[in-house]
Amino acid sequence: MTTHPLRNISEIRSFYRTNDEPIYFVGPTPFNLLGLDRWVRNFNYLTYYDPWDGQHPRIITPSQPYDGTFTSSEQITNWLLRNPELQARLKARGGKPRVMAVFIDEETEEICRELGYTLTLPPVALRKRLDSKLETTRLGNEAGAPSVPNILASADSYDELLALAGEAGLGSDLVIQLPYGDSGKTTFFVASQQDWDKYAEELAGQEAKIMKRIRNTAFAVEGCITRHGTIVGPFMVDLTGYESMTPYKGGWCGNDVFPETMTQKQRTAATQLVRKLGDRLALEGYTGFFEVDTLIDLDTDEVYLGELNPRISGASPITMVTAGAYADLPLYLFHLLEYMDVDYTIDTDEINERWTELAAIDQWSQLIMKQPEDEVSSILAAPRTGTWAIQPDGSFEYRRPALDWHGLQDENEFFFMRIYGPGDYLFKGADLGIVMGRSRMQTDDPKSLTPRCEQIVSGIRSQYVSSPLTEAPVIMPTLLNSKAL
Repeated sequence: MTTHPLRNISEIRSFYRTNDEPIYFVGPTPFNLLGLDRWVRNFNYLTYYDPWDGQHPRIITPSQPYDGTFTSSEQITNWLLRNPELQARLKARGGKPRVMAVFIDEETEEICRELGYTLTLPPVALRKRLDSKLETTRLGNEAGAPSVPNILASADSYDELLALAGEAGLGSDLVIQLPYGDSGKTTFFVASQQDWDKYAEELAGQEAKIMKRIRNTAFAVEGCITRHGTIVGPFMVDLTGYESMTPYKGGWCGNDVFPETMTQKQRTAATQLVRKLGDRLALEGYTGFFEVDTLIDLDTDEVYLGELNPRISGASPITMVTAGAYADLPLYLFHLLEYMDVDYTIDTDEINERWTELAAIDQWSQLIMKQPEDEVSSILAAPRTGTWAIQPDGSFEYRRPALDWHGLQDENEFFFMRIYGPGDYLFKGADLGIVMGRSRMQTDDPKSLTPRCEQIVSGIRSQYVSSPLTEAPVIMPTLLNSKAL
């Protein structure tokens, strides 16, 4: 292990290439940090699903499935860590495991203490507090990273809501967010008494973020808070609500990053906003990786803070393969540095400037495919994980096995990672798999799927063969958390 301080990116790269500590990413699938093993020696994935059917050398999965129904990603993480078979396999590999995951809870912390594992994440209590949309708003305001004009208040009736909004100059067309929960399920649009009546059971008497409704474009971005400042990754556009990929209205189903995602002025302003928020979170004791949704007002060009997700996110796979990541390091490795026993020096201003410039030349995309139909069937056949291609005649070809998407050659190729396969069930919301590509999947105006994206989605779905069931099984497969996977 290195004893002297790491003085630059080159020395940090060498540090990871010679790492002798066992590091494990634990969760339902390896998707979020897939490919990080290219950069880090002794990096492995402890997962419930194995999309490679035993052919990926870094994937460790249980030989027997869980005899029950998982209700959360945290439960999957904890079951994997408590599994005696997996504990024995990690012990046989030697060393003191370092553990990382997307979703953890107090039980995860307790398990790691019991087993002597090192959890390389901020404390659960801090993450929960910062997960509140109200707390994010307060901290953002203090940092000079404002949200869309809003007030934090509670209303018992529509008349009281209008009075509060009127005093704050928000108008009567409002967006109301509750402190916790998936934004698609805890965000409400209220512009009339009828709207209020529809959501009154959830909203009445609850402290919430009451916002002016604006015309906006939303962008997802990940950052990393280090001892030397905050580093900001590439901004990407969300794909949401497409019926061919998700049964949920407003449900997240992918991302695009491309040179024209933002103007240079917008990108610079948004980067500064995220850095300010990150530096303020550091004062709360938060260190490492986070994801932020930012909004650009289409009428004023103002950049606003949206939501904070204090964790790895579903956007991480794109962040890891953009030009900035190849020029320096994948963003998550700056997070890991903060939890390794090593001192290091970096210039965050220089890195952010370089990544902002490189963002103008990159193009990547991903699709998160769920089963949209509300019927249950048993999967008989499913597409293989690996590199696929669209032929000139529009047909699909499986080109080669692949461990991740780093080797895609052109826009005609794409990587598919299967989640549910033969023996699993299809049902409304079931996770089919994930596509990574090097071409855009969504058009600008009006927002719709590109012809290539539609080809990919229909082609992947056509590879699934299933048999309808007259009765749903008692035990259903795992449902993954939406935007974190």
